[in-house]
Amino acid sequence: MKQQICILGSTGSIGTQALQVIEEHSDLYEVYCLTANNRVELLAEQAHKFHPAAVVIANETHYQRLKDLLADLTDTKVYAGAEALDQIVEAGPIDMVLTAMVGFAGLSPTIHAIKAHKKICLANKETLVVAGELIGQLAAEYHAPIIPVDSEHSAIFQSLVGEDDNEIEKILLTASGGPFRLMPMERLATVTKDDALRHPTWDMGAKITIDSATMMNKGFEVIEAKWLFGVPADRIQVLVHPQSVVHSAVQFHDGSVKAQLGVPDMRLPIQYAFSFPKRLPLTSQRLNLFQHPLEFFEPDLDKFHCLALAFEAIKKGGNMPCIVNAANEIVNRGFLDGKCGFLQMGQIIEQTMQRTPFNPSPSYDTYVQTDKEARRIAREIMG
Repeated sequence: MKQQICILGSTGSIGTQALQVIEEHSDLYEVYCLTANNRVELLAEQAHKFHPAAVVIANETHYQRLKDLLADLTDTKVYAGAEALDQIVEAGPIDMVLTAMVGFAGLSPTIHAIKAHKKICLANKETLVVAGELIGQLAAEYHAPIIPVDSEHSAIFQSLVGEDDNEIEKILLTASGGPFRLMPMERLATVTKDDALRHPTWDMGAKITIDSATMMNKGFEVIEAKWLFGVPADRIQVLVHPQSVVHSAVQFHDGSVKAQLGVPDMRLPIQYAFSFPKRLPLTSQRLNLFQHPLEFFEPDLDKFHCLALAFEAIKKGGNMPCIVNAANEIVNRGFLDGKCGFLQMGQIIEQTMQRTPFNPSPSYDTYVQTDKEARRIAREIMG
């Protein structure tokens, strides 16, 4: 029987590429549910193509519009709101849930999916950034496998296959360096959102592309790797690798290093998460190593202050990563909307870290309250 897949965030970059994978392997996979936040027309278009059992629009103000657009799909149920997201992932027929939503909003439905014993294909890094310890405990308790979809974490995961209990000495987490890798720091004060959105190697959504430009994205990935692979942050090394060919690597305690290489194509880690432990054929460009020099550099933590703040949050622990994530979501949107400058993003996040109450042993309710308070403070600072 075909595996039934629920895609949380089907209209985003990861979601749309996941649908391409499903279409290429329609004999193996079927869409059970599609969800989006605001992009009603694209969600309706996807529903007409894939005929899911259900669609959910998180923003309830779009419900009637979506209902009208899907009036001819009599076998597709239409729902709206955050609670509907939590409920739909628990549906019995679903085999796996791809969490491709962006931001803190992905945490609650991921928890509900874990408690329903679903296989989690994790592309929502904020889930582990905010509540990594809690997610790890729940996944173990409910026997819900978590397969990473981020290209870097998929590469680490692939490098660990077959290694069983062999000790990891170090994780080598690669970063493209974004569009401003070679730009002098004094020029960063005047860069625009259009400058920041021109990523040199990856085609991603706006939020993640800005996070890549500040390198906050890489800081979040360090936190994610800590929880996914049980390796302390001081044994996770960030390497700036402009070619984005080596997606990440693992160094073992005998000194051996295993890496996963490939062209920058997110369909590969998405498909591997769906099919693990099998590898399926994928119609894609093949890597030609004759065309690619492989370079590696240390990140500049003075220039990319957001990365330094992420490391600070990891060291502090508790609800501090939650504070950083909330503040980052506010300034990221603020930068895109022209409300703050590029360098101001890190300054606002740092001030939010200082002003938001710290809790060393947070619960889920603490995370929810921390997220609200940190957002309020960041908005206030941004003005």
